[in-house]
Amino acid sequence: MKTRTFLTLLLTTLIVRAESAPESGATENALSARFSLGEVTSIVLANNPAIKEALRKWNAARARIPQAAAWDDPRLGGDSRVRRFVDIPPNAFTDQSVSVEQVVPITGRNLLRARAAVADALFAYEDVRRQQLDVITGARASFFRLANTYEQLDINRKNIESLKQIADISRAKYEAGTQTAADVLVAETDASKLEEAQRDLERQLSDEQAQLNTLMNRDAFAPLGQAATASVQVPELSPAALRPLVLTQRPEVKMAEAKIDMEKSKLQIARREWVPEPALMVKAQRYNDAGQAVSEVDAGVSFPLPWVNFRKYAAGVREAGENVGAAEQALDRSQKEALRLLRDQLQKIETFHHHVELFRDKLVPQARQAFEANQLAYESGKASFLDWITSQRVRRDIEATARMHLTDYQVAVAELEAIIGAQIYPLPDQHIETTRRRNGDAAKAGAKQ
Repeated sequence: MKTRTFLTLLLTTLIVRAESAPESGATENALSARFSLGEVTSIVLANNPAIKEALRKWNAARARIPQAAAWDDPRLGGDSRVRRFVDIPPNAFTDQSVSVEQVVPITGRNLLRARAAVADALFAYEDVRRQQLDVITGARASFFRLANTYEQLDINRKNIESLKQIADISRAKYEAGTQTAADVLVAETDASKLEEAQRDLERQLSDEQAQLNTLMNRDAFAPLGQAATASVQVPELSPAALRPLVLTQRPEVKMAEAKIDMEKSKLQIARREWVPEPALMVKAQRYNDAGQAVSEVDAGVSFPLPWVNFRKYAAGVREAGENVGAAEQALDRSQKEALRLLRDQLQKIETFHHHVELFRDKLVPQARQAFEANQLAYESGKASFLDWITSQRVRRDIEATARMHLTDYQVAVAELEAIIGAQIYPLPDQHIETTRRRNGDAAKAGAKQ
């Protein structure tokens, strides 16, 4: 009963969440010109087909619970005389009869089948959670990569302008006779290479736009604005705090636990197959030449004899027992796999975070200072053109790599929630609402004082 109530509450929560989100047809123009991560997440949750498919399967699994708990259908039978070839005295034979038969589930196998159906419904619900986590993670990763591509295009554009400026300065020096034509050609060649890289970045931009549109259940060719800059910061959670969370919240672990419950119910059903369930029967008969509608009412009972097929039912018990053992091993495997994924992801986040801080605090400022110093030295004749163009290439590569490391870090943080199976940091819109609520409470407290 508790499990059924739990499922009902979960379904109600998901339905309210889906109804409160915008409809699919209205979301084609719902995104702003510079859309946020919160907008993308809400639209994906409301309209993604994979989530809707999983919800339908969950509803179907829930509908199997009352079917499994129901009694077998009663049987109604009847027969009537067609022709009699002998002469008999009145009220000696039956001319018509009607019978009703009902199997009584005294063993409780129907309740065990219902328990197995509840476990199967929980399995389907965890699949809904898995689809939601995967889709949200994919949407966030695509959002971050899309924002990164725009940033890379901006960095590439600035570098092209810088190289054109270098080419102009080198051309002026060449015309003055202080530099060779090779310096001008080198700068122009680098600028042409960046124009080629720009085409590759535009292709990546198209790929990410199509991916994000698909996740939001929009046409792949639908116009998509620019992704706003977003920074997702994961709370300071230690592995010791995350270990119990991943073992209790990860959908695959919960699925394995539901599988064990289902197989244990099937094992109990197999053991109770040895106990026959009686079928009660009531039969009304009418004799030949009888004046009344019912001449006789009989009652009876029948039941199967499972002990005759000893090998059949013994094999069924062995099969169910092996399935329970296999489900327990699957749970152990899921738990070990979850811990492995958690450790790998935490290490990945730590590594990317180190890269982000290193490039942001040291490498990018150093590369920019080196470029500016070489520019001043070249213009004053104290440095060669090779030093200047090399510093420009180093600066360009470091800036692009720094932006890529930031994207990798953001994607890794987004993937952590999917691995754990629980919300460990608020969605952007929830964070805004929480901040707004805190500010409102603070204002009210100040007004009271």
